Amino acid sequence: MRRSTEFDATVKYGSRTVQPDVIVHFRRATEAGEAGPRVGLIIGKPVGSAVERHRVARRLRHVARTMLCDLDHRDRVVIRALPSSRHASSARLEQQLRRGLRRGCESAGTRR
Repeated sequence: MRRSTEFDATVKYGSRTVQPDVIVHFRRATEAGEAGPRVGLIIGKPVGSAVERHRVARRLRHVARTMLCDLDHRDRVVIRALPSSRHASSARLEQQLRRGLRRGCESAGTRR
């Protein structure tokens, strides 16, 4: 995701799942604009220095890439990293992201 309107719509109208290190916002778009699911990251300054934020972003991007095949082409996901994410392992982030996506799909009334 690159447009702020996509981020805003997903955060405002999507379902939200809070995990210890990440918050997952999930929304299934009504129209299929672009091919494939769209994933965006929000890594704020409370996560740490620029180096730490980029490290968290790389790890979350890698973890999210493994889950793209499980998502529908209309799905929009925003992952917000919490400050504790800089100390979490990639395996823990993956587990939390999977749990967040599963719960987000269930609360949105969609099946994965």
